[in-house]
Amino acid sequence: MNDSPAQDPLHSKYGLTPVINAAGSFTPLGVSRSSAHVAHSAAAALQSFFVMNELQALASDRLSAFSGCEAAAVTHCVSAAITQAVAACIAGTDAEAVANLPEAKGRANAVVIPAGHCVNYGHLLVTDIRLAGATVIQAGTREACSLRDIEQALDQPGVCCLLLVSSRLTTFQNLDTRGAVTAARTRGIPVVIDGAAQDMRIPELLGTGADAVLISAHKYLASPTAGLVLGTRTFVERFRAQEAGIGRAMKPSKEAIVGVLAALEERQAMEPVAWRQQQDKKVAKAMALLSACPDIQASAEPDPVGMPFQRVRVRFLKGAAAARAVAQTLKAGNPSIWVMEHQLDQGAILLELVALSEEEVQQLVGAIGSALAASASG
Repeated sequence: MNDSPAQDPLHSKYGLTPVINAAGSFTPLGVSRSSAHVAHSAAAALQSFFVMNELQALASDRLSAFSGCEAAAVTHCVSAAITQAVAACIAGTDAEAVANLPEAKGRANAVVIPAGHCVNYGHLLVTDIRLAGATVIQAGTREACSLRDIEQALDQPGVCCLLLVSSRLTTFQNLDTRGAVTAARTRGIPVVIDGAAQDMRIPELLGTGADAVLISAHKYLASPTAGLVLGTRTFVERFRAQEAGIGRAMKPSKEAIVGVLAALEERQAMEPVAWRQQQDKKVAKAMALLSACPDIQASAEPDPVGMPFQRVRVRFLKGAAAARAVAQTLKAGNPSIWVMEHQLDQGAILLELVALSEEEVQQLVGAIGSALAASASG
């Protein structure tokens, strides 16, 4: 799906740290690595003028055909999409209300969100909500949110319900998403699902009945930075109306939209079974190489929310301190190797190999072996 070139000469030219990214679609590392086709398409767009509304209309048509939604729009990123989506629920297409945001005086402006979905993904997600002039009603607790908790929160005056797809950031995993959507819709409250990294599960998320699903095109689609808004025609019309207000600061670039179109072309041409086999092969190779390393146990771990690939979980038999030491050594190396660290307290790291070449997988495992040896000798 993505090309995996040798280390980009830009790192040498500008004296930047080369990176092997086994941490997934991680914003502090630039998220993803686009294919040559996507990069060429985006570069070509930079040398051309476009009627931007035509580009948006084309993107809506292509995204609708791809996902099965009624209409779609492109914005700067999913963080921006959350803010614009909330603004759309507050102001709709009322030009005066759009212009006045984030001042929402006199208009309903409360957003219901499960407390465990108020995550910090580099900044607080509730900041995205508040930027639109909204207030936040948290349903349930950080540990749990029942359907009854959602219903009680929805019984207060509000404008929308925002739900996240469960991830390593959310603090519980068992929300009845479909039930929550139904509870909101029966009360006339629109529902927005933040499915940022879930571009391979779009039909499932749209199937919940949500008014809109938000997707990061720059994660596994590997386009330039862009947020995709997939939803009903009415919702998308209201969403795009915010471009005359606070959405102006969140507009997508021409190269981003063209890059999204190119990434969609590649995704539609992709053979899912072959792609899955390619990912499984990398996982198997990593586990075979790791089997020679002392004091660790490697296992394949499915994606917890159903994306069609596995990660490698490396458990350190000497516990959390050993895991932290290896993660720190990897990051301090050249190239700097980043892994998923959210299980360090359990004495484990996770390796996501989707964006890596087989050569990089071998280099990654070699670095883990070297870090283990250095730790043992120290």
